Amino acid sequence: MTDPHTYCQEKAASSGSSFYYSFMFLPPERRQAITALYAFCREVDDVVDECHDVQIAQTKLDWWRNQVKQVFDGEPQHPVGQALKDISGRFNLPREQLLEIIDGMQMDLMQTRYLDWKALNLYCYRVASVVGLLSAEIFGYQNRQTLKYAHDLGLAFQLTNIIRDVGEDARRGRIYLPIDEMQRFNVPAKQILEARYDDNFRQLMAFQATRARQLYDQAFAQLPAEDRKAQRPGLIMAAIYRTLLDEIEADGFQVLDRRTSLTPLRKIWIAGKTWFKG
Repeated sequence: MTDPHTYCQEKAASSGSSFYYSFMFLPPERRQAITALYAFCREVDDVVDECHDVQIAQTKLDWWRNQVKQVFDGEPQHPVGQALKDISGRFNLPREQLLEIIDGMQMDLMQTRYLDWKALNLYCYRVASVVGLLSAEIFGYQNRQTLKYAHDLGLAFQLTNIIRDVGEDARRGRIYLPIDEMQRFNVPAKQILEARYDDNFRQLMAFQATRARQLYDQAFAQLPAEDRKAQRPGLIMAAIYRTLLDEIEADGFQVLDRRTSLTPLRKIWIAGKTWFKG
């Protein structure tokens, strides 16, 4: 039987995500904990992305809810649940927040459009800000103001993901861009589903990118100086994601028929530079 933490490590490494690069410099205990949390997020996200039958996906998410219950009240069966149980005593990972991540994934089963930023903000909070808050607990902090930083940074990350994945999400039948903003910039859903570029689309995406940058700036402004060193993994992620956002914008928001990404080498370089800069 695979060791739970080895399973989580392999799950995190195979994803190729930028998150993985932000864990590299952490001390072993914190790296093990954040890897378990990340593996949990990947597992529940995969349920929604890979399961095309809504009823089966719902059943699987309910199963994961029970695994979270077992993390705190029993013996989880899944390696990720076992890893979370192992670390939950050392780090403050509230059950409610782990369940809220599943609530966010469930929103993907229930809706494919968002009326406005307020509605999208709730989704981003559940699937990303909550992860940021849990991560802040693992990285450690002295000042509770750091939780506001973690919340806003999560929103910025998720909005960057949404910008990058517009075309990919559309092919799955989902458009996360707020409907009222699509109407304001005169970009009908049909245009996105058909992957047609024009100036209106680029202006809509520039508007989203500006919002994302404002969220990054808002997050950084709320990070207390005494917690900056502990929270460096988040700063690494931010450096990688902001570089990605710059690339997407420089490329004219060509996100409908391709997926912009940074090479592993470039991510490692950004991670190292950010870590040692402190």
